[in-house]
Amino acid sequence: MRRNQNLDNITLIGMPASGKSTVGVLLAKRLGYSFVDVDIVIQEQEGRLLKEIIAEEGLEGFLDVENRVNAELSVHNSVIAPGGSVIYGKEAMEHLKKISTVVYLKLSYEAVEERLGNLTDRGVVLKDGMTLKDLYEERIPYYEKYADITVDETGVDAGGIVDILRNMLEERFGLET
Repeated sequence: MRRNQNLDNITLIGMPASGKSTVGVLLAKRLGYSFVDVDIVIQEQEGRLLKEIIAEEGLEGFLDVENRVNAELSVHNSVIAPGGSVIYGKEAMEHLKKISTVVYLKLSYEAVEERLGNLTDRGVVLKDGMTLKDLYEERIPYYEKYADITVDETGVDAGGIVDILRNMLEERFGLET
């Protein structure tokens, strides 16, 4: 594939369980890019699991770590999959917007609820007393604000999402395979 200067990196944002990692790996393979799971980068840099960081530092402490790690990310020709709460980090999102095309993987609340499973094990950032529905409604405006491209995942599997996204990127950046 011919490289395009405007398409150095692609960042996938969306709710937990929206498929950022699954779609990201497939898209990276299709584009010949690297795949960067920022949650794993955070765990490696901190030497702790996400849920341990949250337990030890609290939500604000975790969000500070997440914001810092994403704001310092230095990668090229990569598909980046940050955690769903990255949108709370102003510096992180400004940096990701600067170094990449930001793609919002949009999923209905019902689909998120169905896919999620154990929130604590996934390291999902929930404030005390907040429900998953509250979290969903709080985050959607952020995802919409930061997205350069939005892909509605309703009724489409990961491979289909990659095809849709690939076509959108080809139209936007004139990619050639």
